[in-house]
Amino acid sequence: MASKNELAVDLEPSLEQDVIAEINMSNNNDILDMARLGKKQEFKRNFSFLSTLGFISIYMATWEFVLVSLAIGLVNGGFAGMTWTYIGTVIFYSSIVLSLAEMSSMAPTAGGQYHWVSEFAPASCQKFLSYSAGWMSTLGWFASTASSTFVCTTIIQSLVAVNDDEFAFPNWQYTLIMLAFLAVTIVFNTWGSGSLPMLEIVSLVGHLAGFFVIITPVWVMAPRNSPGEVFTSFVSTSGWDIGTACLITQVSILYSNLGSDSIVHIAEEVNDSSLTVPRVMWWSYILNGALGFVALITMNFCIGPLADVANADAPFLLLFLNTGSQAVAYAMLVILFLLIFSGNITCLATASREVFAFSRDRGFPFSRWLSQMDKKRHIPFNSVYVTSIVSGIICLINLGSTDGFNIVVSLNLLALMSTYMLSIGCIALKRLRGEPLPPARWSLGKWGLTINLIGFFYSGFAVVFSCFPSGNPVESTSDANWAPLLWAAVALLSAITYVFHGKRHFTAPIVFVEATNLSECRSYISINRWEDEIENPWKDQPSDHVHDYDTQMQHLAIMKHEPGAKALT
Repeated sequence: MASKNELAVDLEPSLEQDVIAEINMSNNNDILDMARLGKKQEFKRNFSFLSTLGFISIYMATWEFVLVSLAIGLVNGGFAGMTWTYIGTVIFYSSIVLSLAEMSSMAPTAGGQYHWVSEFAPASCQKFLSYSAGWMSTLGWFASTASSTFVCTTIIQSLVAVNDDEFAFPNWQYTLIMLAFLAVTIVFNTWGSGSLPMLEIVSLVGHLAGFFVIITPVWVMAPRNSPGEVFTSFVSTSGWDIGTACLITQVSILYSNLGSDSIVHIAEEVNDSSLTVPRVMWWSYILNGALGFVALITMNFCIGPLADVANADAPFLLLFLNTGSQAVAYAMLVILFLLIFSGNITCLATASREVFAFSRDRGFPFSRWLSQMDKKRHIPFNSVYVTSIVSGIICLINLGSTDGFNIVVSLNLLALMSTYMLSIGCIALKRLRGEPLPPARWSLGKWGLTINLIGFFYSGFAVVFSCFPSGNPVESTSDANWAPLLWAAVALLSAITYVFHGKRHFTAPIVFVEATNLSECRSYISINRWEDEIENPWKDQPSDHVHDYDTQMQHLAIMKHEPGAKALT
């Protein structure tokens, strides 16, 4: 049997080095996926199933954010409203996660939503929609990176407030601490990037162990509200009627469950990514959703009277102090801080990969520089630095106004939900039209269209209620929900940028998919088939997927190089 190098000599000289490098960093399916997508393997695939599970779980940090931020939403619906709305939200949001997971199996690329929009949208509008999704997703991740440093700083302030409930950092100190946290995450994502997979495994262990370490003492030591208050007492103190109040509360619940797509943006660093990524997306959602629900029930039973929660600056501190021990409260805050800070490292990694991928397709000005890869560590240093700088600039807004900062970071949920809606809508349309889909090793099968349609309409539903103010009536600018205006401004910015930059420079991902040379793809695959002994990975796919080997190769052909080939898109 021929060796890898002996097989490689049959390739065109310009491809030989890149192909051998891909073999060293990928497995058979990863090489096949990258060949279909028309992308060069530049990252080192050093994320296993376990480290990938840690990556997404610690970013989602559902039970942690249920404790830290969800109590604020109790003014809309009370304990019972939050409990039952959580269940409904998690069930409906699962359709979005399932849809994203399947698309990640079809196209496991760092581009994520903007790539999927390009590949699945109608040809007449795919380039503009893809470009808009890229801008919206990137700015959403910038906001998320800045927001995560704010949460960590809030926990530090709460540590001081255990002994001094009147304590608060002045804005300049708050901002400096946020920037310091951001600086530390840069180190982990550049010079310390080699340790990132192991850090994610450690974070996963901490995520699970920390849950029991915090939840158990709260149940044992804190006084409890009655089951009637938790499950049947619907209260709205925000001015909205109960129904509307509960629908607005789902926005806070979505924020606690957001982030399943974070793993998509490191798909090119995951071993066997077309199977590992969707599996991890789904099971991490199940795990985090379950832990989050237990944390919510614990909080609702043990946090104390609803009136006290409504008046508290940091309701989670009230929960911990209800144990009756300041030492226990300190320990819980430290655990929360360490876990959420670990998620900050993951957040910067995700955002920087989004910047890298979009720049690789020339979506930003200075894209060539932004998409440069450090050859030693296989990390896009420039993308990490620029992501950090932009996120730092957002943090600086807090110097002038905390309300202004909150307005900017509120873009996170609305921006990401709109890209989910767009990408899921495109694949649903493709299914409705009966058009063939790329192969998916993790497929929704006959339920694909139904789940896609539920995910599409629920995304739109969530986007609408993300635009509602939390209270009614709105009596001041600080009471208003500025996220819709900011979202519209970003959409307008992306449209203007498309006219002056994107239309000329942006190369939609579908171009690379359709332009992959048939003979080059066969060469990529033959190296890993070891003289045609590898199995066809698509043999068991449902009928709406392209599962025939020769048909798939036709899909990858360059029309000018293979005159007889007929593209499927």
